[in-house]
Amino acid sequence: MINKRLRVRYILWDCFAALATWFTFNIYRYSILPLDKMYGSFFNFISSPRSIAAQFIYPLGMMLIFYLSGYYNRVVFKSRAGEFFTTLISTLVWVLSILFLSLMNKYIYTEYNYNLVFSLWSIAFVWIYSGRWFITSRTAKLIHNGNIGFNTIVLGCSEGAVNLIKSIKNLKYSVGYNIVGFVKLEGEKCCNSNLPLFDISNLDNIIKEENIKKVIVSPEGNDRAKTFNLINSLYKYDLPIMLEAKEYEILTSRIRLSDIYGAPFVDVSVLSLSDMQENIKRFIDIIFSSIAITILSPLMAYVALRIKFGSKGPVIYKQKRVGFKRKEFTMYKFRSMIENAEEETPMLSSRNDQRITKFGKWLRKYRIDELPQFWNVIKGDMSLVGPRPERKYFVDKIIERAPYYSLLHRVRPGITSWGMVNYGYARNIDEMIERLKFDILYLENMSLLIDFKILFYTVKIVFTGRGM
Repeated sequence: MINKRLRVRYILWDCFAALATWFTFNIYRYSILPLDKMYGSFFNFISSPRSIAAQFIYPLGMMLIFYLSGYYNRVVFKSRAGEFFTTLISTLVWVLSILFLSLMNKYIYTEYNYNLVFSLWSIAFVWIYSGRWFITSRTAKLIHNGNIGFNTIVLGCSEGAVNLIKSIKNLKYSVGYNIVGFVKLEGEKCCNSNLPLFDISNLDNIIKEENIKKVIVSPEGNDRAKTFNLINSLYKYDLPIMLEAKEYEILTSRIRLSDIYGAPFVDVSVLSLSDMQENIKRFIDIIFSSIAITILSPLMAYVALRIKFGSKGPVIYKQKRVGFKRKEFTMYKFRSMIENAEEETPMLSSRNDQRITKFGKWLRKYRIDELPQFWNVIKGDMSLVGPRPERKYFVDKIIERAPYYSLLHRVRPGITSWGMVNYGYARNIDEMIERLKFDILYLENMSLLIDFKILFYTVKIVFTGRGM
């Protein structure tokens, strides 16, 4: 609730400041440019159709840049230094975009360009940053004073877990963790504490009844498999999963601190991408998928007709897959197998699988059967690039042998992946685990550049027919 309220405050202020920026700039622009000769008065200038359209279009562009910058992703534990530079850079990008558009305007006053650009940047920064600074400073003060806190449960009740919480409470300022109790893990010996002790079997009810907003994982010892399995079971709650920095080293050998308020934790539920890259990735997903569906609609219509009249069964094959934060979703594909290809136990396809129709082999060869998944991308179930999603039956089998598979659920699954490019389709559990190495490598090196590289190789595979 606090997150939502703060996000709304930041967005409302930025909307107001964006409108105020352009109006203030218009006042300054009218005072230094010979616009009075063209319009006669300031009122005529700002009430002209051109000015009215600009008053809303340009601020809208500013809000888009703010969204892409990732400023609204995490709104509570903000660094004021980081906020300063984020605001400085995002307003500069917006101003340069305005300059680019103005260069195509035949009415541009070239002798005033540098003055206007610097003035617009200064006005935008002052308006935007003043409100952001006030909201962030006030929020930080409320957190430090203990007025804002998030109900937090600690998974683990060993001496190490209890001492960790004591160290947090002994910090000079509050860091926003309102510890409601400890959860006893299987086989753990609990240390005495004055906080309530819960059982892991009742975790669902605890999270609901105690209104838990954060989870701290602090198991006894350094059992890597136990820690992975524990984290995997928590993704479904869609909560920040906090680990002590030394535990996170065990998991990925990388440390990315989530805040600077003194708490020695990292949030392993977040992406390794920056907030900006995360939002740009999602923006590209939506735009690219929308364009792809539009352009490829004739091909998709042709495929649908061939499937409809070529064999019995539905055109679109729907299947439950495990996705982001281990939530199940319905994935869509063009049906490439005979109707009722699976009876009870889930089966993986093989190279000479008799269940695949003649037309289905062609679909799979060029990966055309995957085209309906662009709709999954638009819905937010999937991304263009990410680890391929599997069915729960196979996920459970993989995790039994490779607990670190749970790390893949930190990101949206993809239509294509580094594993698909380098390894291809997996036809048994052993091959799935082998392909997993490439997906883990992708996860630890995620970037927009890597995504474009994977998309390039995927297109190459499609056109050369190496999809099988």
